[in-house]
Amino acid sequence: MNGKLILEDGSVFTGKLLNNIKATGEVVFNTGMTGYQEILTDPSYCRQIVTLTYPLIGNYGTAEKFMQSRKSFVNGFIIGELCEDGSNWQMKYSLTEFLTKQGIPCLYNVDTRAVTRKIRSVGCMKGIIVPEDATQSEIDELFAVPIKKEVVAEVTTPEKYRIESDKENAPEVVVMDFGIKQNILDSMHNLGCNLTVVPASTKAEEVLAMNPDGIFLSNGPGDPKDVPEVIEEVKKLIGKKPMFGICLGHQLISLALGADTYKLKFGHRGSNQPVKNLLNNRVHISSQNHGYAVDEKSLANLPLEVTHINVNDGTVEGVRHKELPLFCVQYHPEASPGPDDNMYLFDQFWTMLTGENK
Repeated sequence: MNGKLILEDGSVFTGKLLNNIKATGEVVFNTGMTGYQEILTDPSYCRQIVTLTYPLIGNYGTAEKFMQSRKSFVNGFIIGELCEDGSNWQMKYSLTEFLTKQGIPCLYNVDTRAVTRKIRSVGCMKGIIVPEDATQSEIDELFAVPIKKEVVAEVTTPEKYRIESDKENAPEVVVMDFGIKQNILDSMHNLGCNLTVVPASTKAEEVLAMNPDGIFLSNGPGDPKDVPEVIEEVKKLIGKKPMFGICLGHQLISLALGADTYKLKFGHRGSNQPVKNLLNNRVHISSQNHGYAVDEKSLANLPLEVTHINVNDGTVEGVRHKELPLFCVQYHPEASPGPDDNMYLFDQFWTMLTGENK
């Protein structure tokens, strides 16, 4: 079936439509060459239509072990060439089967470079996926649907659960789940931590009642200012226990300490983003997925110092508290695109928890 992506500025991009499902969402692009299943199952893409700039997608199929959450939360998928016959010893389903099973509309045979150039020029914008023969009234109706803002509530765990370490005297970490990726949980578990994962709505008093050795704030979708109730709880937790945050967690910590955030023109999404560590002047390759950033000017007169910046545009990629055992980064160290340039951040958290060097 023929289909098309229509952006809110009237731009139209045509292709073939897999799964006859209409979609509405913010259209974003990812520049990674691999990891399409991880992208599709990263909760931070909730309610978005994701465009991949790499042309050939699906060539190694999909497998259960690469799932980053319980399901995919994306609203649509835009790609160049769809490879229906994946080849990998771990493959369980082809990408076509995965997309159909997850109920994701996919527009393929699309000039994704043209889509990306448009977004880079104009900025992220609302878009819809429709069959080629969609009527104007159907198109208008889809554009009239507001993009949902309550996305953290949609992706967080519905109930508390435990992940036990097999190590003796393992430190206890409470993980506040705003849409956490499985690789983050695996990284902290492999480090040797006992994890108690709690819903985003969990109150500070409940977290502290568990008497953890540390608190982790996860990644997640949307504008951090859309969850003011979470920011208030984070304020109550700061200074009580060692704290580490990634992506949305980084933004929430910064807001809780008085900083400001703003929306980037087209965001940072890909597994090839250079980040400079200002503490040792080393540059690492990082995986990123965010549309908002911490305003560096707002950090003036706050007890925070910038530890990492994005080499491409100079935006803030990490901060740490000048006095408290607290730090956070905007990018995803667990995704290992370097491949393990940034795993030292988990080691730093371990040292905060235990006083031991990894």
